[in-house]
Amino acid sequence: MRVDDFDFPLPKDRIAQSPARPRDSARLLHVGAAPVDRSIRDLPALLRPGDLLVLNDTRVIPARIRGVRTAARGEAGVEITLHRQLPCDDAAGAQWLAFARPGKRLRPGDTVRCPGLPDATVVEKRDGGDFLLAFDAAAACLLSALEAAGEMPLPPYIARREADRSDREDYQTVYARERGAVAAPTAGLHFTDRLLEALAGRGVDRVFVTLHVGAGTFLPVKAERVADHRMHAETGVVTEETAQRIGDTRAAGGRIVAVGTTSLRLLESCVDDSGRVRPFAGETDIFIVPGTPLRSADLLLTNFHLPRSTLFMLVCAFAGTEPMKAAYAHAVESGYRFYSYGDACLLERAA
Repeated sequence: MRVDDFDFPLPKDRIAQSPARPRDSARLLHVGAAPVDRSIRDLPALLRPGDLLVLNDTRVIPARIRGVRTAARGEAGVEITLHRQLPCDDAAGAQWLAFARPGKRLRPGDTVRCPGLPDATVVEKRDGGDFLLAFDAAAACLLSALEAAGEMPLPPYIARREADRSDREDYQTVYARERGAVAAPTAGLHFTDRLLEALAGRGVDRVFVTLHVGAGTFLPVKAERVADHRMHAETGVVTEETAQRIGDTRAAGGRIVAVGTTSLRLLESCVDDSGRVRPFAGETDIFIVPGTPLRSADLLLTNFHLPRSTLFMLVCAFAGTEPMKAAYAHAVESGYRFYSYGDACLLERAA
């Protein structure tokens, strides 16, 4: 497969720059036998009693920091976006992989100083263009400092370069609790307490998984062949209790509804050949493309994704390439809003 196979025309004005208000007023395209225009508030009516939502409860941290690189050769301003925390001893300094703008200003041994944050040392530059930073603070202390001194890392297609005060709330799901993501699980941004209550009243239950979404989700696919693209690893957890409830739902005839591509990627990282989801704790760099066997979920709630992206490849794998191209053409023609702050679609898994 070629990356060009997943291209489609998308006018720039279809990329949402701000969220729908209220959240659950966003539009929803139901993609089954044919696309049907709906609203997010229709979701309870589209699901059945006994279905189970799988939600990603990761919490976005203010992972963009601005500071000064200091070295014997002088000082220079630098912008850092942390994208993945590496495992380390609780007593040791936190270590993060990060992207830097401009990256050419950083070398191993440099110190990065940012107001309100502990100093960081550049340990190494890696082949993917990111840097390994070691901070002079334990992981929990660094996360607390970021809450006060960092900025929300908005996606690059948001025209305003700096997050404003409202993004602290807008770019976070109402059920976010596990700190560690640097990008939101955006399908979850549509949920409100009112919508969750309506789903519960319908008999639709929910469980939580955690996948700390990394900034790699925004990186463009530069390879010409799909097989040559490499995904950045992300850290995830599926507890034994959650895995058991998913299995029990399936056994009772209920459907599994993955809320977001992040939930689906994590489930597919720990499902066995029989379709049983197993407990999981670790890293995943799974790359889901057409032809990848999908066993963990029956429906997928997700936002609209960009052309040539790994996320558009994923939805094509889930619902079929031609049906998704037709659905996206309908969405563009009908004025749906795309990507993180945009509208959503509910996909039925291709037979």
